Amino acid sequence: MQARFVLFLKKDVFRIGRDLARARVRQTKVFSVLFLQKKNILAAHATLLYAAGAMRILFLTATRLGDAVLSTGLLDHLLHEHPEALFTVACGPIAAGVFERMPRLERRIVVEKRRFDLHWPALWARLAGTRWDLAVDLRGSALTLLLRARARAIMRGGRREGPRISHLAGALGLRTPPLPVAWTAPADRARAARLVPEDGPVIGLGPTANWAGKIWAPERFVALYEALAAEMPGARAAVFGGPGEAERALAAPVLASLPGAIDLVGQCSVPEAAACLARCRLFVGNDSGLMHLAAAARVPTLGLFGPTSAEEYGPAGPHAAAVVAEGRTMEDLPVRAALRAATLLLERAAPAPVLPNV
Repeated sequence: MQARFVLFLKKDVFRIGRDLARARVRQTKVFSVLFLQKKNILAAHATLLYAAGAMRILFLTATRLGDAVLSTGLLDHLLHEHPEALFTVACGPIAAGVFERMPRLERRIVVEKRRFDLHWPALWARLAGTRWDLAVDLRGSALTLLLRARARAIMRGGRREGPRISHLAGALGLRTPPLPVAWTAPADRARAARLVPEDGPVIGLGPTANWAGKIWAPERFVALYEALAAEMPGARAAVFGGPGEAERALAAPVLASLPGAIDLVGQCSVPEAAACLARCRLFVGNDSGLMHLAAAARVPTLGLFGPTSAEEYGPAGPHAAAVVAEGRTMEDLPVRAALRAATLLLERAAPAPVLPNV
């Protein structure tokens, strides 16, 4: 809600302050108010006043990219449930970009881990000055219990059966988990249009992951792409990956085998990557944050799973699926199984034909 700049007589200051207090007006940042005294205008510091209807919601979420993306469904739910609320999101450095374009984001606090868990008291010090209308803690910590809050929602820790988004939804008592979303801005979409032109169908590939056990062999990504492209005239690959030399090294064999591919490894911010993913006909990737971001961007997404749980961490989106290795390793996932799953996903995601009127 907009704050109003008021010019008033100095003798009225105490009366106005008393009335504002009775109205439960919220107080935040400092700015200058002008007092009119006789013919002179004097500058003084006062407090920016917001109307009492503006809620403040704290959202403490993940350090990892994929978990942060999965939590966006809850934020989207809260944004719609409380259209007047302002949000503070506390997250890890890798996850920070997920919330860069979030609507009504008042503060984004990046929590850097410290020895002896000293990041927790440091975070408390940054939050303790606010009285929160709702404090949501998806880390299962005790932090929100030490803050002034009218209501709290704390997710219970530990591993449980079922989809991760259902666990997250339980923190707010929701029976149906809201799907993750990917927030982008016009600038992100404009850059994506330059990087991923619409001159043919684009198949996104995500050959990287944060540990070796989740990585499908590069030659299998290439074989899968070639089989899919054979059925899509004019198709082109786009290879996605995060920043850093490790991601570049993991994607290099795929890029080398597909010389016409669009190289997006380490080239984009999180919102730009989401905008690029949204321009793809299909995304196929290892169990990773990029896989979750693709599903949140509403692109048909196929996640490749071996040792990790597809039931818990499968991609969540309107057109998302997982294909699971026959054994416990990615070596046990053949190209033919991934191709069959990708073909079925594309068929389900295709718009229904419009029948002529007769």
